[in-house]
Amino acid sequence: MRLPDKQCTMESAVARVKDGDTVMVGGFGVPGTPMTLIHALVAHGARDLTLIKNDANEPGMGIDHLLRNGQVSRLITTHLGLNSDAIALMNAGEIEVEFNAQGMLAERIRAGGSGIGAVLSDVGLGTELARGKQVVEMAGTSYLVETALRADVALIHADRADPFGNLAYVATARNFNPVMAMAADCVIAEVETVLPLGGLPADTVHTPGVFVDHVVELEALSEEYAVVQR
Repeated sequence: MRLPDKQCTMESAVARVKDGDTVMVGGFGVPGTPMTLIHALVAHGARDLTLIKNDANEPGMGIDHLLRNGQVSRLITTHLGLNSDAIALMNAGEIEVEFNAQGMLAERIRAGGSGIGAVLSDVGLGTELARGKQVVEMAGTSYLVETALRADVALIHADRADPFGNLAYVATARNFNPVMAMAADCVIAEVETVLPLGGLPADTVHTPGVFVDHVVELEALSEEYAVVQR
């Protein structure tokens, strides 16, 4: 059986995103964030998006471009502390923000990719994180019911791929990308290098190609990918 070639243009890939979609975006700060795909989504113009991302990046980079362009109605995240634009939008009521403990965000996404409807956790009990959530008791202990997270589309960044979509990440740039690749109906991966089939040894593959729908090879990395100097 011949494996399909999933390489395509940036524009044709992000054209899959529709108004009102839920979009997962990989990354932890700069590492692993698909900066070029984000710019392509800005140009595409889909609106009323729900974004699921660990953080809101910083002003002038990453998902801040989507926020400032008015394309996001809801953000599911762990913190906004580095992005004054996101904080201003939240305070003005222009976007809805749902905060999660960082590990719980990862676990909710993992559950979505594993076919689990929800997970139980005592993290956040008695705090703002528990507002509106169901509480159950088991063996005398209270738990929050944390529903699984899935998305219509996931935008992720990888270091290497083959045409079928097998992906390999570098160091901490792996972060949320593998679990998001399992938890979306359509997965678009921007990659720094596309190798021929067989070019990725099996034991270096972090995300198998069965989870990936589109592979876009980057021509170069922009300055946004650089580590921020403080």
